[in-house]
Amino acid sequence: MATKALVRGMGTFFKECAHSQARWSKCPHPYKIRYRDATRSQVEESGFANQDAAVDRLLEVFKAKKAAPRTQSKAERVAKYGAMSFEKYVADWKGGQRDLSESSLRHLNSLLEHHILPALGSRRMDTFDHKVVDRFIQTMERNGAGLATQSNAFDKLKSILLDAHRLGLYDENDAKRAVIPSVTQLRQMRLAGDDTFRLFVDLMSGCGMRNGEAAAVNVKNVVADDVYRISEQVNQTTREYGRLKHRKVGEYRDVPLPAQVKDTIEWYVGKHGTVGGYLLHHPRDPRQTFPYYCLSNQWQRIKRRRVFDMPEGMVLYSFRHFFASNCLSHGIPITDVAEWMGHKSVDVTFKVYRHLMPGSIGKAAKIIDLGLAS
Repeated sequence: MATKALVRGMGTFFKECAHSQARWSKCPHPYKIRYRDATRSQVEESGFANQDAAVDRLLEVFKAKKAAPRTQSKAERVAKYGAMSFEKYVADWKGGQRDLSESSLRHLNSLLEHHILPALGSRRMDTFDHKVVDRFIQTMERNGAGLATQSNAFDKLKSILLDAHRLGLYDENDAKRAVIPSVTQLRQMRLAGDDTFRLFVDLMSGCGMRNGEAAAVNVKNVVADDVYRISEQVNQTTREYGRLKHRKVGEYRDVPLPAQVKDTIEWYVGKHGTVGGYLLHHPRDPRQTFPYYCLSNQWQRIKRRRVFDMPEGMVLYSFRHFFASNCLSHGIPITDVAEWMGHKSVDVTFKVYRHLMPGSIGKAAKIIDLGLAS
């Protein structure tokens, strides 16, 4: 095949014949073009009589991509990858993992072959959610897989699904669909698991921490009787302490520390001690960070026991939703809540939790009506 000719930013045109590029204008073979569509997939077209026609077509495609709204590109990606099987998506994803060492690639292939693909390989990509992942981990536990294997499989699955999330396959968390526990249910859940689970419940519902932030709780971060400084989290991929989400290295956020949460921290330290100030660590190796799957597995066992009336759809993240609901329903400004929860901007908080605010549309309508009637 002759050398392709690149049209900057648009694609390439070429001929599949033995003639050199200098003879293309005189040989009878048609021109072909190759470009990337809105989903970044490679597309090839043929049948162009001359070079000008091929370039004009590339320019037409380029202009259409530039003029298309962003939502259209996302819709195309969702349509393509959403219907794809997990096994096919993984095959494409692996092609982009060029930085893996030989041993890391062998480890990845082993996890895929023996654990992940047998359970999830035929599932469509647009059907994944937290329940699917939770059931996968539960199945591994029932099948006798060790904690290290569960952790490694969870990390690999998370990396793959995060890649799909960046393509737009999965929407952000939406509190309107989330279930928020009542005060009574929260009290029951605090005592439904072990000491570690109780600590997580209090940190997430009382301080608005994410799972990874709660896993990095440290007595040194109690900076006042009523203030906790969230300065790091356990990265679920690297299993190491790292920077906060949406924050640079060294940045932190100070959050309210309710008396009950402070008491729980002190109670836990008095009973279990700390390692370098950290309350939580790997159950088998105090030198390692606390693994997320330990929390997830315990949550699933609590749900299966049905020791109390748990709302349908209740998830671990609901404890953090409780924090937002508790703040907003008591008139705390949404700007403060956004800062405490570590959202990227107040717009995120408003979009997700607007329906929890006392200043609802119904209340506003009554106030405006009073003004109009005066």
